[in-house]
Amino acid sequence: MVKLRINGEDHDVDVSPDTPLLWALRDVLGLTGTKFGCGIAQCGACTVHVDGSALRSCMLSVGALNGRAVTTIEGIGATPVGAKVQKAWLDLEVVQCGYCQPGQIMSAAALLAATPNPDDADINAAMAGNICRCGTYVRIREAIKQAAKAT
Repeated sequence: MVKLRINGEDHDVDVSPDTPLLWALRDVLGLTGTKFGCGIAQCGACTVHVDGSALRSCMLSVGALNGRAVTTIEGIGATPVGAKVQKAWLDLEVVQCGYCQPGQIMSAAALLAATPNPDDADINAAMAGNICRCGTYVRIREAIKQAAKAT
């Protein structure tokens, strides 16, 4: 058994400690908002927050999470920054196919939590690891800027 704290709730998960967090979230806990993309931490579709930092859940073993707080796309809207990011995403209709958007939102929320007024270089650096096959990068950038301005 591995004990995980996901979106503010404790869970006992019956998996091996070397199981990737992504599979514990999706297959065991039924939190399917976090997506599988590449499996090698290069696309960003599986991004979650661990103690507020954006990390790739496909390469993060559950055994490494003892006592650490994990936030997924299902829980990010409960945070002030996450709610602003989600609202901006909806207002600007960022989503096209939507597959990468949970990871995009998680990376954007981590950026704004650490850097409330990011410039283009900050946005480029924070979002560089998130791939969008539909090319919604312009709308993503505008949504981040709108969320940063939201009061």
